[in-house]
Amino acid sequence: MVSLTESISKVRPFKALVVGDLMLDELLYGDADRLSNDAPVPVLHVKSSEHRPGGAANVCLNLVAMGASVSVFGVTGNDAEAKKLRTALNDERVGAEGLVADNGRPTTVKRSLIGLAQHRHPQKMFRVDFESSEPLSEEVASRLIDAFDKELADADVVCIEDYNKGVCTREICQEIISRARAADKPVLVDPAAVSDYAKYRGATCITPNRTEAEKATGLESGTETQNNEIARTLLNDLDLETVVVTLDRHGALLLERGRDPIIVPTVARQVYDVTGAGDMVLAGLAAGAGCGLAWENSVALANTAAGLEVEIFGVEPIPLARIRHEVLKQAGRLQGKLRTAEQARLEADVVRKTGGKVIFTNGCFDIIHAGHISMLERSAEHGAMLIVGLNDDDSIRRLKGEGRPVNSLEDRARVLGAVGCVDAVVPFSEDTPIRLIEEIKPDVLIKGADYRREEVVGYDIVESYGGRVELIDLVEGKSTTGTIERMKAR
Repeated sequence: MVSLTESISKVRPFKALVVGDLMLDELLYGDADRLSNDAPVPVLHVKSSEHRPGGAANVCLNLVAMGASVSVFGVTGNDAEAKKLRTALNDERVGAEGLVADNGRPTTVKRSLIGLAQHRHPQKMFRVDFESSEPLSEEVASRLIDAFDKELADADVVCIEDYNKGVCTREICQEIISRARAADKPVLVDPAAVSDYAKYRGATCITPNRTEAEKATGLESGTETQNNEIARTLLNDLDLETVVVTLDRHGALLLERGRDPIIVPTVARQVYDVTGAGDMVLAGLAAGAGCGLAWENSVALANTAAGLEVEIFGVEPIPLARIRHEVLKQAGRLQGKLRTAEQARLEADVVRKTGGKVIFTNGCFDIIHAGHISMLERSAEHGAMLIVGLNDDDSIRRLKGEGRPVNSLEDRARVLGAVGCVDAVVPFSEDTPIRLIEEIKPDVLIKGADYRREEVVGYDIVESYGGRVELIDLVEGKSTTGTIERMKAR
């Protein structure tokens, strides 16, 4: 099987349809440093508030971050909260035409009160829910299915996110599954915490956690034999192709029809908040299934994404570039600062996603001196990540002649990597770094002031997408050639 580090590069833009229970998450932040006078309860002094899509809508945001084009199908009320939810989804480029307004129910709202412990660490204190779990009327259900049918042909994968709030009834789930399977579209289900999974029969894959799987099967988990029995029961009773049971820090149990069950491990994390982890698993599996990855790699991708999610407070989509970077790191491909062009590009994408600028400079750096250090330090001041393109030995020999380089590529890369302001060192074999510049797309291109802007290799490429060139003054009397000549003179 192709490794995850190879197959994740094949994750491309794909089309996902998400059906399920949408919510509006409202978060009230403040200080909680006193008790009420009339009851022994903390008082939250609200300082700020925000609202964001939640539930099945959060799966949509995760999928968008992974490069998907997403349309969502569900039910809201006909109220102000529904307008906020639609606006938020549109702002995140999620197609919300499949949302059906039901005058007989409110939009589901989860209002969380969040205090700052010691004015530093956010801690959820209490949650207030506004919702209806009543099943949909036939008229509303019919409108939802009609909207789904209009977009099914263009989909690569279908997701059902069930929070047991009335949308994912047996009738709705079976209509969605039968239509999708007839169109040869995989259907992935994140089930509700219910005891009867019959409504999910015929899906491609189901993704319960350990507790949900126990409840649905009536079986105990724990040992390898017990866990495998649970997975086989779900696979056979529900006529599925694949079962993925998440096992917290132990990874996930994957059972494919006709194969033996395996454990797909995960990396131990400093867990801060498990909110949204299940949504992220579904999104990660959907990205894999939508792009044709093997199930084992899809589960590994989902594990990685969910692991990043639990390390942050609240719910936050994880960009595909960050997931790719984490996969490379876990595979031991990112030791030290030496990078391939692709690895550097992935890290650069992560930096840009968080608002930082990427700086690029290049050179031979044969005998590193104070002039080099000064230029590198001043280069790093222009952004958040400094990437250094490093000529390999053959290219230096072509540029400088026999006898150069004095130090090998390995030695030069190691010394550069020890410079604190340098974030990545990328060797190149060509006479110029144009290939690296085209792939990494730095925001700032740096060269010494002994060049004119038009002489800097790649200046036109960088400026074409809004980047800029910076020329930095050299330290007088400091050069590798001068150092070599002085050594010979002695």
